[in-house]
Amino acid sequence: MALEPRVEIVADDALLPRMRWPADFSGDPDRRRTPQQQQAFEELLDSADALYGIPDLDPGALARTVRANPRLRWVHTMAAGGGAQVAAAGLDAAELDRVVFTTSAGVHGGPLAEFALFGVLAGAKHLPRLLDQQRRREWSGRWAMDRVEGSTVLVLGLGGIGRVVAARLAALGVTVIGTSRSGAGTPDTTRVVSPDQLAEVAGSVDAVVNTLPGTTATVGLLGSEVLGALRPGATVVNVGRGSVVDEAALLAALDSGRVGFAALDVFAVEPLPEHSPLWHHERVLVSPHTAALDPGEERRIAELFAGNATRLLDGDDLLNRVDTVEFY
Repeated sequence: MALEPRVEIVADDALLPRMRWPADFSGDPDRRRTPQQQQAFEELLDSADALYGIPDLDPGALARTVRANPRLRWVHTMAAGGGAQVAAAGLDAAELDRVVFTTSAGVHGGPLAEFALFGVLAGAKHLPRLLDQQRRREWSGRWAMDRVEGSTVLVLGLGGIGRVVAARLAALGVTVIGTSRSGAGTPDTTRVVSPDQLAEVAGSVDAVVNTLPGTTATVGLLGSEVLGALRPGATVVNVGRGSVVDEAALLAALDSGRVGFAALDVFAVEPLPEHSPLWHHERVLVSPHTAALDPGEERRIAELFAGNATRLLDGDDLLNRVDTVEFY
């Protein structure tokens, strides 16, 4: 590895499923290893001091490797929300203490911030109405669009993604309210509130952008109480985790007009079921969890891993370490 020559890479591409697109770490689902290939794959896993990614993105495979490989010291997850995958492995306290887990948080900040900005702009400029009129070839009378400049946007979470979202919005003249359990803000937030204050500030915002990870503390956080308190016609954008948004409550808010537009890249169940009303709602934009993907993602993750490898070898704290109590 050019960035950290002390690291020896042990890999066999023949044992990995073919990537269908950049950063397709799960690979072709139709690819199956033979029993002999699976044995060879596990032997490689069990010889490593560190793992670049969770094996097959499978929490069960992660648990097997941790227990079979006593020399394993560090696992880096490709996802920014990799803590959920670690939690799903069901490791005990001793195992969680022995192995350090890190995530790729921050790597996706730029692409997701652009999608969040796109969603806020699409809501302000009434994208659904424009598309509908174009389909019907209707040249309507002129009507006023909303302005993003001078609007107020609530950003849920001020981590690696939320900080970039706040900066991009502030650059357009948006007043940004952030949420943080610690109360710490950023140079681009004018106010920071705790998660239990969301309903109190919802009535003062024009849009909400969720960047929060999926944890027990965030499930359903954007529910009927908060959505019902929004200004009529507000925009909702989700680039965090699908579990943060109560989808039934969101649909009700869309139908009532409380939410005027929703741009969603993540969902409670993925792939989004064919029967979900979100697919055909006229004021919902569905993105198949692809907003974070861009041609440079693999390189940025590799650079993050190399930097953390240097920290590990030098005895320094690793970046993006998973909290193994709340798993974020």
